[in-house]
Amino acid sequence: MTAPGLVAALLATDERDTGWAARVPDRLGTVLSTMPAHARAGLRAAAFAVEAYALASTGSRLGALDPAGREGVMRALAARPAAVALLDLVKVPVLLAAGTERMRGTGAQAGPLAVPEDPPLDCVPATEWPDRATADVVVIGSGAGGAVAARTLARAGLRTVVVEEGEHHTTASFGRRTPLDRFGALYRDGGATAALGRSPLLLPTGRAVGGTTVVNSGTCYRTPDRVVEKWRDRYGCSVAEGFEAHLDGAERTLRVATQPLDVLGNNGLLALAGARELGWKAGPLRRNAPGCKGSCQCVVGCPTGAKQSVQLSVLPDACAAGARIVTGGRVRRILIDQDRPGGPAAAGVRVRRSDGTELEILSPLVVVAAGALQSPPLLRRSGVGSHPGTGSNLSVHPATSVAGRFPQQVTAWEGVLQSVGVEELHSEGVLIEATATPPGMSSFVLPGLGRELRDELEDSGRLATLGAMIADKPSGRVLGRDRTMIRYDVHPRDAARLMAAVRAMGQVLFAAGAEEVMTGIGTAPRVSDLAGLDEALAGATVGRLHLSAFHPTGTVAAGADPERFPADGEGRLRGVRGVLITDGSVLPSCPQVNPQLSIMAAASAVTERWVEAAR
Repeated sequence: MTAPGLVAALLATDERDTGWAARVPDRLGTVLSTMPAHARAGLRAAAFAVEAYALASTGSRLGALDPAGREGVMRALAARPAAVALLDLVKVPVLLAAGTERMRGTGAQAGPLAVPEDPPLDCVPATEWPDRATADVVVIGSGAGGAVAARTLARAGLRTVVVEEGEHHTTASFGRRTPLDRFGALYRDGGATAALGRSPLLLPTGRAVGGTTVVNSGTCYRTPDRVVEKWRDRYGCSVAEGFEAHLDGAERTLRVATQPLDVLGNNGLLALAGARELGWKAGPLRRNAPGCKGSCQCVVGCPTGAKQSVQLSVLPDACAAGARIVTGGRVRRILIDQDRPGGPAAAGVRVRRSDGTELEILSPLVVVAAGALQSPPLLRRSGVGSHPGTGSNLSVHPATSVAGRFPQQVTAWEGVLQSVGVEELHSEGVLIEATATPPGMSSFVLPGLGRELRDELEDSGRLATLGAMIADKPSGRVLGRDRTMIRYDVHPRDAARLMAAVRAMGQVLFAAGAEEVMTGIGTAPRVSDLAGLDEALAGATVGRLHLSAFHPTGTVAAGADPERFPADGEGRLRGVRGVLITDGSVLPSCPQVNPQLSIMAAASAVTERWVEAAR
């Protein structure tokens, strides 16, 4: 799909371009190389359809047309509502490549001159780990839940081995590479993981030592009291008992504090200004980033070491207590001893190395922390995932974003990536956060094609962006055994919340002084006032929005009802002894906020209870 003709048509380039636009086709090849085969196939099919239309309508392929001819093809396609989604699909990787090339040489993506040395970790590549080893406990996954579990169990004196499918990336390595070059290495499927349904959702998750905490925004909300009470009282999740103390511990570990105003950046300051004008509740977010420099690169690994991802804050303590981390190894199955007195029990794990060979680590305790999208298939492969609740109950925080164009320069990518929370509608299930990313990496897709899209790129410095996520009704399911398949249909209630979120974000931006708001609605991409936004929303459905999703939870949920919950109230997998669940899948329902603290607190509760019971 790196065909220069298609890129030239989308970005209105020609042979006279010698700057950033001329480099986009080659950079696009880099983007596509990190994506899984099925994603590349889908993009190629979409690109082929655009080329076929050009050939049918003009008799020539895009590359053979002059600039005016390509522009005509793009205008004709844009006039066809059925083609809008297809064109947006093709635009996403092109904008990733274009944003990176446009910023090259501007200093906007330069790494720091010096970074602190990361705390030491005992990491061993799977290719160097012995074929057979033993441990007291194996933890599958090194993200928020796996790291806390490993620390708790290692401190309790257990010989602890963490198995991580991704690699170990250092702060210094982040500063040496552009954001896009890090993007493909840090995300599963190059960030192209998607949930299929009536409104498809992009659902990016991290794959590295530290898991998704390496690539999240650093925002640290405490689990709302109403959610904890529901987990405890309605679902019988005893892990939620005493949850406040576990949240306190997670906050101390991550050094969570309210983000100071001096590094928020214009994107956050405009969100505060708009909320203040409306009289809405808003403020700088609490984050795990003491000394943040405002590099706006949280989602591709913090290049200054300020963000306290768990590979900087939790795993070093685990390793200091004796834990070891095996990197680059995918756990194929949990080994089960079916003949153990008292019934089936965990006996260890079998791990596949990158070269295709396998190793085994024998252990009587296995902690599953592979993430809400990977844990259900792992349990099925292991023969312990037959509970009807395994893989169901998926919440994903469906999200959408809008942008406002201001008369002054905003340069949204200078400052804190996710800086301000607007909580006026949080009790109604809508949480708005001012979020700006490195150019091209936002879930917001610039409108237009050809010259119009090129102009939008050139003028993107005047845009401020807001994102909103919805406290969703669990509407998804994780299918599959060897490969994760995700099905998610936006619930009608949540569709209405998403539309309300777009209006609320438009209100904030207009109140802050935006000249126009970009809605993300293909049929009405720009509005100049709130009345225009209402008109655009009246004629749209949620399927017209650019949707993404984050924070998958709930797929191996813990609760008292054995018919409903695959794990008991203590986070122990039903039907087998010696398997604990400590990732986001153990949460019984949507946490309604960015979930890192919730997951860490749950992992702490599950493992501490196990240690106390084992004494």
